[in-house]
Order: sequence, then structure tokens, then C-alpha cells
Amino acid sequence: MALDDFDRALIAATQSGLPLLARPYDAVGATLGVSGERVQQRLAEMLAQGLIRRIGAVPNHYRLGYVANGMSVWDIADERVSELGKLVAALPEVSHCYRRPRHLPQWPYNLFVMLHGQSREHVQAQADRIAAMLGEACRARDILYSTAILKKTGLRLKEV
Repeated sequence: MALDDFDRALIAATQSGLPLLARPYDAVGATLGVSGERVQQRLAEMLAQGLIRRIGAVPNHYRLGYVANGMSVWDIADERVSELGKLVAALPEVSHCYRRPRHLPQWPYNLFVMLHGQSREHVQAQADRIAAMLGEACRARDILYSTAILKKTGLRLKEV
């Protein structure tokens, strides 16, 4: 599906994020010469059409004081990973939770759970609570701590 000129202008106007204002869609619409309602309507259509995947906040965890950010990885019995993954994903301290294929024999983990805390001890405590919840379905686990922010951007159009 091709983007028309308005779609391109809308993406360009929002690709750095929505303005931090009480009525951000109105501000975007003012730059494009349309109403805020038109902006919201077209973004909703683009979501429904799959042109964009989501509209959401992209927090910088470090700036919020969460300096210990760890991707916890779990080796969960395959027959239970979907069921248990849904329970883990619902925890308030979990920002990302998804299933990935194992790469045996080096990488036995099939569930990835991103945790954030103000210290590694805090993240470790979160992981310990998840381990208790997973019980015997969890065969192994580890935490891979972030050392840098690699990407904090959304959709970007190439300039032509």
C-alpha cells in the first residue's frame, strides 16, 4: 500500500514524537493545515491498515532513574511457555515479554522478559519473583543487563 502526500507529511510531522502538549493532535494538524480530529482519524486508519504498528510512549528509562535494565531470559517448558508468558507479561514491572526460538545447545532460552529497576538488586528481586511464579516449568534463567541505549526511535521516512 503506497503512502500519499498527506500520509508522508503526517509521518514526517510525527516521526520525532508527538509534541508534549495538552492537545498534541491539534498541534500536528495545525502544521499540516488540517484539524486534530483529521490527524487522529488518519492515524487510526493507518493503524488499521498496518501502515504503522502502534502509537505509544517510548520512555528513556535511564532519564527516569531506572539505571538497571535487564533482559531476563528463561528456559520454559515448551508446552507451558504461552500460558506462563501471558502471566509474566501482565506483571506491572515487565515492559516487554515475548517468545523466541531456542538456539541449542548454546542458547536454551525461549522466553524474554525486560525488567527495569533503580539497581541490579531490584531487578534481581523482580526476576526471583518471576522464577517463583514459573516454578518447575522454568529450567534455567539469566539476566543480560543493558550497558547502552541502542535505539529509541520509531518510523522514519527517507528524505527524497
